[in-house]
Amino acid sequence: MDHQIKENKAVIYWLLTGCILIFIMVVVGGITRLTHSGLSISNYKLISGTIPPMNEVEWNEAFELYKQYPEYQKLHNHFGLEEFKDIYFWEWIHRVIGRFIGLVFIIPFIYFLIKKRLSKSTIKKSVILLILGGFQGFLGWYMVKSGLVDEPNVSHFRLAAHLTTAFLTFAYTFWVALDLMFPDKKVIDKKLRNFIRIGLAVLILQIIYGAFVAGLDAGWIHNHWPLMNEGKWIHETVFIEQSPTYLNFLEGKSGVQFVHRTLAYVVVIFILAIWYKAKRTQLTIWQTKGINLLLIMVGVQFLLGVLTLIFAVPVWLGVSHQVGAFILLSAMTFTLHRFTK
Repeated sequence: MDHQIKENKAVIYWLLTGCILIFIMVVVGGITRLTHSGLSISNYKLISGTIPPMNEVEWNEAFELYKQYPEYQKLHNHFGLEEFKDIYFWEWIHRVIGRFIGLVFIIPFIYFLIKKRLSKSTIKKSVILLILGGFQGFLGWYMVKSGLVDEPNVSHFRLAAHLTTAFLTFAYTFWVALDLMFPDKKVIDKKLRNFIRIGLAVLILQIIYGAFVAGLDAGWIHNHWPLMNEGKWIHETVFIEQSPTYLNFLEGKSGVQFVHRTLAYVVVIFILAIWYKAKRTQLTIWQTKGINLLLIMVGVQFLLGVLTLIFAVPVWLGVSHQVGAFILLSAMTFTLHRFTK
């Protein structure tokens, strides 16, 4: 086992580096969203777009381009060049990190292929990772496009697709690295494994609803907890913002926030159940570490969610809550892997 890990050490480091970079990308993406910087660059140039404006002439050209779109015309027409530079920075750095991740995945992948350092199984998984990365970049631009037409808001569905794909790309990269870090197979408890899989599915649904809340700016309303408003567990606007009624839970600010609040309890209950069921079986050291981390992280994440809501989404708390979701997904991925293989 140690020999196999030693042989694959460089590949494992490559994959874990990718995980760290995706994590940084998501953090910067969260800041970009919360500072409303995502529509500051309204074109996409793969190579030349890597270099930001370098002088006043280029900055003015970029600013004039920004002025042609709804965000400036309807929201930011009071902006001067300096304010524009502030929002431009976050979107630019977000895109640059995306390009850098592409290079970090592609160049070592080609190198490992040439050196025959990858098994057939790892090659297949790496190709899937490259496809996911490319798709993620496409979704980012597809999302931005939705905010350049009539209204200065991106589609919350496209935002959710962009964010969720980033989370899933990270989780899959981490899984591929874990396959190499733990090459030995073991006997598994299929019932417990399947229960953890359901827990993971519920967590991913909660992450999608978190993206809906972000996309609809639904965190700035009903800033009370545990009640939605004083004296009300369910605010009446949950059911009346959209028609037909079911759309409230997909497109209504109150309805989407209500689902996100409710799913938070469901995730906590699931993870408590996973922890309880696992503790009643014979566990390896890594399985024990996985479920303990899961329990700690769901508590931290729940607290961050409540604080983010009560304080009406200050940037630092909003980003912390997103980071919490990322670490919780990592813990769930690790735990599932240790109860699967």
